[in-house]
Amino acid sequence: DNLKALFRPCSMMVPDYAMISEIRLLSFGFEVARSNAQKLVKTLQLCSEQLSSQKHYDYGMRAVNSILVAAGNLREQLGEDPKWDETKIVLRSVLDVNLAKFTQEDLPLFAGITSDLFPGVELPEADYGVLLPAIEKVCEQGVTVGPGKTFVLEAKPKFVRKIIELYEMVCVRHGLCV
Repeated sequence: DNLKALFRPCSMMVPDYAMISEIRLLSFGFEVARSNAQKLVKTLQLCSEQLSSQKHYDYGMRAVNSILVAAGNLREQLGEDPKWDETKIVLRSVLDVNLAKFTQEDLPLFAGITSDLFPGVELPEADYGVLLPAIEKVCEQGVTVGPGKTFVLEAKPKFVRKIIELYEMVCVRHGLCV
């Protein structure tokens, strides 16, 4: 009883991720912020319900914030490019932030979720600048891991895709474990 007297009851509520996302998107200059915010939040909600349970999966406010920061950065980079409307920017951000962390079994489910929530949205090919030629060059030259030990790598599409996913993760996150 003495311990109860020291603590006051308090109530907590779950934050409205859609409203927070809408406000953040508006602050980045998005005009169709409400529907994009709702799609973003619904994507994460469906992922948490349908995908497998993994320790490294995160669908909370941290994930929402990462996607929003990526969307804001992408919008700033693209400017008023007519190939990229706001829905494509949000979908690209959702993919960039989440694809690399999903297991092989969850990838088709995630693709289904995004295609249902973003129907008919076709993403233009992303421009990685000098990254792709640099990957090819390093693979051809090989990677030196010690004196006289150089490994020549094959630039297979799956390997290049994983390098691009790693690059996208580094652009979005502060820290990264490989």
